[in-house]
Amino acid sequence: MTTVSAERVRTQIDGLATAGLDWPTFGAAAIETLRKALPFSAACLATLDPATELVTATVKWGDVDDEHDLEWSYYEYEVDDVYDFRAVSRRPGAVAALGTETGGDPARSRRWTEMFRPVWDYSDEMRAGLAVDGATWGGIALFHQGGRTFTPAEQEFMSSVSAGFARGLRTGLVVGAADGALTGADADGPAVLVVGADDEVVQANLGAAGRVADLGGGPLGESRLPQVICAIVGAARRRAADPGAPMPRARLRSRSGRWVVAHASPLVSRAGAGTDVVVTLEDARPPEVIPLVVASYGLTDRERDVVGLVLSGVDTADVAGRLHLSAYTVQDHLKKIFTKVGVRSRRELIARIYNDHYVPRLVEGGALAPSGWFAG
Repeated sequence: MTTVSAERVRTQIDGLATAGLDWPTFGAAAIETLRKALPFSAACLATLDPATELVTATVKWGDVDDEHDLEWSYYEYEVDDVYDFRAVSRRPGAVAALGTETGGDPARSRRWTEMFRPVWDYSDEMRAGLAVDGATWGGIALFHQGGRTFTPAEQEFMSSVSAGFARGLRTGLVVGAADGALTGADADGPAVLVVGADDEVVQANLGAAGRVADLGGGPLGESRLPQVICAIVGAARRRAADPGAPMPRARLRSRSGRWVVAHASPLVSRAGAGTDVVVTLEDARPPEVIPLVVASYGLTDRERDVVGLVLSGVDTADVAGRLHLSAYTVQDHLKKIFTKVGVRSRRELIARIYNDHYVPRLVEGGALAPSGWFAG
């Protein structure tokens, strides 16, 4: 891996992130681009639910297959292994390699001993959490065969391109929703608008009019858009000319009192032209899975709050601080939650929620919404 090729690949991935591609197309193209600077035998790019950082969908390259997805989820969410995606996402650089983490002895990992080696004969794995603007949108795992391992320089490079991957996944989820915007969307869900070069809305989903009105705007196509949308649209167009500029994003309170996140991304054609901008308006970090958990297991409102923080990776002391409770009270809530859900630990709780609320949708092959949760 040379400095020149690494910089060129980093720029190409950033360009793909703003090219107006749906997330599977972006993922496949970004993986192929990554290989120009960082060799690997196989790869798996996963979208994660930003509310919980649990896997919602994947794009694979090489011999890694779909037939072992349930086996993979067992080692990811039920087995206490060397690391998992959630742990990797929280460390500085958000990257880990199996050989490095085990001191050159991958047999310390059950995932490697019982799955990676016997199924695919992988000799090393490198993972990266893909986060931008404080939210984790995905994770990527790369694999070596033939005794090769990932070097510290390769791990550092993967860390340097992770934000580009995250932007591409986030934008791709929005683009996918915009492409199917008029086929029936949940009016209470995220709003998706495509603003043309003349600053007119050229496409919008069914929930957009209500969201725009809640921000002080009038009917779509009949009045000027709210100032915040005009601002981030302009910033997105500037970013098309300067890919190094940050992705436009704003957090604000709507008239109804809801905290809303607005972000925008330029839609650039494969020829590099275009001034259309896709805008998404959604509730700030929406934990869509929590109401499902509450309904399924009969949790109280306070137990719901505790589960939400546990899914976000918050430890007991911080849960107590955020909810203004004693650590003893939090532990008492956790015991009641474990009893209701039928588990004995945090890890088992996360595994149960994944198996009950994510796996069925993964098997169904459901589409993803701009929020990162399953659509429909």
